Amino acid sequence: MAKMKFLCDEERCIECNACVTACKNEHEVPWGVNRRRVVTLDDGLPGEKSISVACMHCTDAPCQAVCPVDCFYTTEDGVVLHDKDICIGCGYCFYACPFGAPQYPQEGAFGSRGKMDKCTFCAGGPEEDHSHEELEKYGRNRLAEGKLPLCAEMCSTKSLLAGDGDVVSELFRNRVVRRQGRQEAWGWDTAYNVK
Repeated sequence: MAKMKFLCDEERCIECNACVTACKNEHEVPWGVNRRRVVTLDDGLPGEKSISVACMHCTDAPCQAVCPVDCFYTTEDGVVLHDKDICIGCGYCFYACPFGAPQYPQEGAFGSRGKMDKCTFCAGGPEEDHSHEELEKYGRNRLAEGKLPLCAEMCSTKSLLAGDGDVVSELFRNRVVRRQGRQEAWGWDTAYNVK
């Protein structure tokens, strides 16, 4: 089976936030929760870059390792999902994740933490595919429909790539080769000692 992965090409990202908007609209994500966000690196400095960040569906997911109730599971496609019925909202996954993917909606006047929410790679959840319960809790299951995540499909510059990890890495490798080793390609000067 293919291992699904995301990759954001910072050379192409124009910080339009189409990926963020597509995700929020497609899954009707609650207020205050952003399954995907655009982060600017070196803001205002020469060489400023932007990248789209969400759950990276890690092969050895730290969120899964620290969860005290084992609400996380990995599908055959390598997508890391969680079961909201089991989640107790403890926040361990939030602190373990290097990408800040787990999000908690603030509920009530005192901001009590609710059930964790995160990017599902548009793969739904543990409920039956295309059921009302799955749509209500996790959003639309585009993978079961044979489609890729909407955030990547809506990326106007195609900087956000999603799909089979081997295909995504080959696409990115071809882009770097086409750039012909420009200094702007991240890591190129380090890897090839370009002066």
